[in-house]
Amino acid sequence: MIVVNVKENESIDKALKRFKKKFERTGVLREIRGRSYYEKPSISRRNEKIKAAYKQKMQEQQNS
Repeated sequence: MIVVNVKENESIDKALKRFKKKFERTGVLREIRGRSYYEKPSISRRNEKIKAAYKQKMQEQQNS
């Protein structure tokens, strides 16, 4: 469970921003989206390879 202690004279907006940041770091939302449908392991491996190739290509273009 995420706990955000609101400090004295701190606005709710700042506390909410800290909560959102902590929530994003936990990766709960990413996991829920990933579990929304079943993906075969072979397809997930293929997608990982495609993403890795894309990242490598972009990195090479950036360094050139």
